[in-house]
Amino acid sequence: MTLIRTCGILMTTVVLAATVSYGQAGGAAVPFLLISPDARASGMGDVGTAMADDINAVFWNPGGLAFNQTSNQVALSYSKWLPQFNADLFYSYGSYGQYVDAIGGTLAGTFIFMNLGEFTKTNESGQALGKFRSNEFSIGLSYGTEISPDLGAGVQIKYIQSNLAPASVGQSGAGTGISSAFDLGFLWRPSKLTVFGANLDNTLRLGVNLQNVGPKMTYDKESDPLPTNLRLGIAIKLVEDEFNDLTITSDFMKLLVKRDSLGSDPIPKSFITAWGVGGIETGIGMEYIYDRIVALRGGYFTEPASAGAREYFTLGAGVRYDVFKVDFSYILTVEQNHPLGNTLRFSLLVDWGTEG
Repeated sequence: MTLIRTCGILMTTVVLAATVSYGQAGGAAVPFLLISPDARASGMGDVGTAMADDINAVFWNPGGLAFNQTSNQVALSYSKWLPQFNADLFYSYGSYGQYVDAIGGTLAGTFIFMNLGEFTKTNESGQALGKFRSNEFSIGLSYGTEISPDLGAGVQIKYIQSNLAPASVGQSGAGTGISSAFDLGFLWRPSKLTVFGANLDNTLRLGVNLQNVGPKMTYDKESDPLPTNLRLGIAIKLVEDEFNDLTITSDFMKLLVKRDSLGSDPIPKSFITAWGVGGIETGIGMEYIYDRIVALRGGYFTEPASAGAREYFTLGAGVRYDVFKVDFSYILTVEQNHPLGNTLRFSLLVDWGTEG
């Protein structure tokens, strides 16, 4: 089997896995860029655009980095992916952020790695030519700063590489795709706000994040768009006192990819044409924190059939000890034997230098 045919089969396998795990992604490449990196947000129904108040804002909303002015943070997470398949798939993520006085904002670096497993390369006669491993990864650099006392803005630029199959002699890089992208986010956290006579001081948060905007990923002669998407989020703090903190939050996500039998629409045309296909994904969740030590979370995620038909509930919990925060989340799928069923995620956040 030629390299190109091998790549084609492998890409089909990856896309099928992506279809069940991230929705249909509109035929986009590198769907691992849509995976929630932290167990905190995963436990709330994959919601975080308006709750972006730690280093994981690099994914959910880089505008949230603007408010991390008193701490340095490291975030790490790992998850076996599609456990129902019993496949050699895993997702790992790491990020570090620090406030820099000289530039008036927070800088963060991020690395994401998706292992796609081991495959056997064969020739036209079906003879095995050896094994190879496939993976995809991205490296990102983020910056967030306050553009007004209540409004944060942030941007992330990222390098993306997809290593689907090794190249044959004379076909250097045929199984590798390389691209780059940027994210742009804003987070509004009004300290003084009254709506219809109701006092909402330090209660409401609104966020928006445009993710993965960049050129197509090209493998040899095949090109696929990046999973460009728009996230809108809202969070409302219902209770806040000395010992109790209760927040509800919701995200709405629209994949800005338009693809048909003739190909895919380029950016920025797809920003308009994509609204006529697929649907809007919705997540809603809550987080209860007792004494800033123990957290309990729950959530629900759904999307229309045209966007992948995923539907599941999530549970999560977390504990804080000194500078360490450990979180986990668990997915309960509505459909039996769903590939995402029984997915466990663990994440660690180390936060030092925080005041209070």
